[in-house]
Amino acid sequence: MSTMNRIMLRAIEPEDLDLLYRIENDNELWAVGVTNVPYSRYVLHSYLSNTVSDIYVDKQVRLVIENEAHQIVGLADLMSFDPKNSRAELGLVVLREFRNQGYASEAVLKIQEYALSTLHLHQIYAVIPVDNEASLQIFRKMNYQITAHLSDWLFDGVRYHDAVVVQHVLA
Repeated sequence: MSTMNRIMLRAIEPEDLDLLYRIENDNELWAVGVTNVPYSRYVLHSYLSNTVSDIYVDKQVRLVIENEAHQIVGLADLMSFDPKNSRAELGLVVLREFRNQGYASEAVLKIQEYALSTLHLHQIYAVIPVDNEASLQIFRKMNYQITAHLSDWLFDGVRYHDAVVVQHVLA
């Protein structure tokens, strides 16, 4: 089986509430995101009920990553959508039990394809902590370029950490 056919991206569904709850309340992920508070099931249910899954309305699209066995592998977000400049930020979470199996690389490729062919984006970027070598390695392998160093950019609740911006021009 080709590596490019091991996963599919699909819209998030109300049935994905437990997945969303698990990811949004994983305090290890808070250090790389923009929030550091737990979310209740009620708040997440409300989010799922009220999002229209239209990147032009929500300025983001959240996609579930499923493998060939229809197991949920993780989530991918295109956020901070900027239609004027044709770019969006990529956020990617692969669940611990599925890491180091090539799913993240394939998800990045599929998101790039979707961003180019469906959304007609010019570029995608990601903000990555400098000490997250696994993520940096994935993006380097996918020909993303480090274009900025952000000092004290991410706060983990105790201290600040540097991050880098990686960019990839799609077309």
